[in-house]
Formats: sequence, C-alpha cells, structure tokens
Amino acid sequence: MSRADEIFRQNCLDILNNGVWDTDQNVRPRWEDGAPAHTVKKFGIVNRYDLREEFPILTLRRTYLKTCIDELLWIWQQKSNNIHDLRGHIWDSWADESGSIGKAYGYQLAQKHLYAEGEFDQVDRVLYDLKHNPASRRIMTNLYNFSDLHEMALYPCAYSMTFNVSGNTLNAILNQRSQDMLAANNWNVAQYSVLVHMMAQVSGLEVGELVHVIADAHIYDRHVPIVEKMLEKEGKPAPKFMMDKSITDFYAFTRDSFSLEGYDPHPFEDKIPVAV
Repeated sequence: MSRADEIFRQNCLDILNNGVWDTDQNVRPRWEDGAPAHTVKKFGIVNRYDLREEFPILTLRRTYLKTCIDELLWIWQQKSNNIHDLRGHIWDSWADESGSIGKAYGYQLAQKHLYAEGEFDQVDRVLYDLKHNPASRRIMTNLYNFSDLHEMALYPCAYSMTFNVSGNTLNAILNQRSQDMLAANNWNVAQYSVLVHMMAQVSGLEVGELVHVIADAHIYDRHVPIVEKMLEKEGKPAPKFMMDKSITDFYAFTRDSFSLEGYDPHPFEDKIPVAV
C-alpha cells in the first residue's frame, strides 16, 4: 500500500468515525439539484509526505497526474486566471462569460512587487531566494489577498506555500483552508509534490518533505458511500515518479516532463458529484 493510500485511509476513517456534521447549519454549497451540500469534518489535519521515499499518489482510485500538472502549470507558470488557458474543464463552474475566475490563483502569483534586489512576482521571488537566499525563513507565497477576495469567483482553498531549505534539501508546507477529501485531497497532494520536485531541481537542491496542513478536512454527505466503498479496497505499491532531469528553467517544464512508472490504481467507476 502506498503511503498516500495509508494517509488517505487514516484521514477518512477519522472523519467518518469522529468527525462533526454541519447538518444543523445553513451551508453555502449546493448540489446541482439545489439541495444543501452538508459535510462531516475534522479540524486541523496535518500530513507529512517524504518525497525522497515515494511519490504520494493514491492507488485506491486513479489520480490523473497529467491533469493535476495542467492546473499546476496554469497557476504557477502561466499565472493565468482564465480557463481558456487551461486544458480540461475543472474550473468551468466558476468562470464568467469571458473565461475569467476573477482575481484568483494565477492572478495573485503574477502581481509584481518591488524589493531591494529588483521587481519580482511571487513565483520569481521564490525562485530567486532558493538560489540566492536559501537560509531565508521568508520564502513563501500567499494567494489569500483580502483586498481582492470580493473579485474572486472562489476564495483560494490551497492558499499558501512555505519553502524551507535545510542543508541541501528543499521542504515545503502547503496550507489549505478547506479540503474536499474525495474530489480534491490527493489531487492537491500530487500536484504540489510535483511543484516541490520542480522547485528543488531548478534550484540545485534535493527534494525533501511536503507537509500538508488542512484546516477543514471534510467529506460531503453524497460522497460518504463512495468513500466507504473505496476504503474497502487494498492499496497497492506507489509508482515511480519520473521527471526530465535536464530541465534547469522552471518555465521550461511541460506536462510531458513528468510521468509515472508502474502506476496501477484500482478501477473507479463512481461519478463524483461536485457541490458549488
């Protein structure tokens, strides 16, 4: 069983067995039929993934790594907030008629600020510091800009990355205010693990840990039977993560720079309803 399978199983069992339901509250999300989308949740889950040991991807069901990477590159490389720049349709429900999701995600990373060393956006500042100031405790990004929240189609869920260099090893913390465990948990873990691999390689560092901090880890009411069925399966070994080792420019990576060797997830035929 992969480490990602073990952690996912532990998290979900804890939520289902010990979590708190919000059925007594007026909740914002709605199902497609208009019914309120209630959840059972645990507060303050912290998971650690050692990327030196294995790549954290589920085998209990398939996580589509290429599609995860498409979204990652859309946000972190293109710094776009328009779905017309994104392969796939995962953001369609939140886009306006022009394709914009407002001043969210890539828009925030693209905003430039003046520093003593020059003008940088958030991504380029991280890349600069990892090479020139690796001892810094200030290497981080933040998408939760309060002055722009009213112009975002969706408040950022995965809102902050903190990078920390220990010796020659790059570690990172992903902070997440809210996590749909079935639809998005391993999606985010896989894509931000790829990001740490990318940042480490172009900075001449070894990859280390990804620590995932989730404030509100929840399972939607209509997802519970799907999760319970998934947890009946036995996980399989983690695949081998492959990355083009010749790339030294963060902006030269493409979706085809990455692959998995030996990925054999369990079949998954359930349709996951999404609450908006």
